[in-house]
Amino acid sequence: MDGSTGTAEDAALALFHRTAETVPAYRAFLRERGIEASEIRAIEDFRRLPLTTKDNYHRRYPLAELCRDGRMESCDMIAVSSGSTGEPTFWPRSLADERPVAARFEQVFCESFRADARRTLAVVCFALGTWVGGLYSVSCCRALAAKGHPITTIGPGNNKEEILRVVPELGPQFEQVVLLGYPPFLKDVIDTGLPRGVDWSRYRIKLVMAGEVFSEEWRTLVGARAGMDDPCRDSASLYGTADAGVLGNETPLSVAIRRFLAARPEAAEELFGEPRLPTLVQYDPYSRFFEERDGTLLFSGAGGIPLIRYHIADEGGLISYHDMTAFCARHGFEPPADPPAERRRAPFAYVFGRSHFTVSFFGANVYPENVTVGLEQPEVSGSVTGKFVLEVKEDADSNPYLAVAVELAPGVPADSALRERVATSILAQLRRLNSEFAHYVPERSQMPRVTLLPAGDPEYFPVGVKHRYTR
Repeated sequence: MDGSTGTAEDAALALFHRTAETVPAYRAFLRERGIEASEIRAIEDFRRLPLTTKDNYHRRYPLAELCRDGRMESCDMIAVSSGSTGEPTFWPRSLADERPVAARFEQVFCESFRADARRTLAVVCFALGTWVGGLYSVSCCRALAAKGHPITTIGPGNNKEEILRVVPELGPQFEQVVLLGYPPFLKDVIDTGLPRGVDWSRYRIKLVMAGEVFSEEWRTLVGARAGMDDPCRDSASLYGTADAGVLGNETPLSVAIRRFLAARPEAAEELFGEPRLPTLVQYDPYSRFFEERDGTLLFSGAGGIPLIRYHIADEGGLISYHDMTAFCARHGFEPPADPPAERRRAPFAYVFGRSHFTVSFFGANVYPENVTVGLEQPEVSGSVTGKFVLEVKEDADSNPYLAVAVELAPGVPADSALRERVATSILAQLRRLNSEFAHYVPERSQMPRVTLLPAGDPEYFPVGVKHRYTR
């Protein structure tokens, strides 16, 4: 894939030996565990290697020793991630390390958006600064332009007013405008622009997203508001980490399959083993060699810090191209056959995120993804932003109840009729999508207690802070 020869397993073995030879920290990691690199000859040997993690590898050795030849100066940039703990982690990288990531951007821009043939304005709406998303995206978009694609990049970052200024001013000079950012933020930009008279359809908007799982109802809703009419080709989500850049991306094929499964929760649960819909991407196993272990993902890949069997703790799994298409056929769905044949044979990875973002209610795992779909139904979606906080609380008699604080759209007043519509919509989707909830929770306790709060509420929805959907 991407022009590689040999097997993906061969590529993973070669990466292991290069890393063991050139990276001082990984040599020490193996030595401390009594492992001789020369004895790792077959993929079966490789699969028995100990996992690396942020704690047992990245944080244990000096930063320079994690780099090739122990030289951090061989990298020209450093990205920062804070993860769920808030403790910053530094990830050096070089321009050469971004080529595999740029290939994922190129697949989205050219195969989905036809940016190889259309004058395209890429508006990077990820936060700019030391964090990985913004500058990484700017760099990859410029790399595509350097290859000859007619793509021009502007980086307003997550400054909503600046985005709403540059798109109407520059958008008419291009054939399409691509907004790159986190899904809730892009929705907020689009929703804010509409009452100001921004005609998004005029700019042939496309979306590149990362960082959060969203529903297909969300894709349909935002697509309608932005004037997008081809759900499989007008938006794509990237699965990435600061640790290794973009690991996989949605394709027209994966989006078509995901939309089919979104309407059939029983089939989705059969395939993914969970009553929630994950992000579904395709990936290049030569560039990022994925493995599945106990329902979580690990990968190996080159980078400023080469990583071998790195455990990122994301819940998810892998499905081969053959198994995915066979599953679709058994359920009466024939995916579109128009993407390039070699790309359509790429394997799939699905990613839920991390389990600590669920709440347990009467023994049922309640996922934010289920609540999200309830807020995206047409009877309530125009009145709320899509942000919420899910909690389990107790009443005066110590009986538990499901509490959902919901952020109102700007200018929308709270009233009992709207609160009832929101609660009823959330309950309907919980029952439809989550069989545990439907069967474990007594019917008298199923109705969530909804609190409607103004946009930007300082306790639940503070402005400028990464939102958490559970407490």
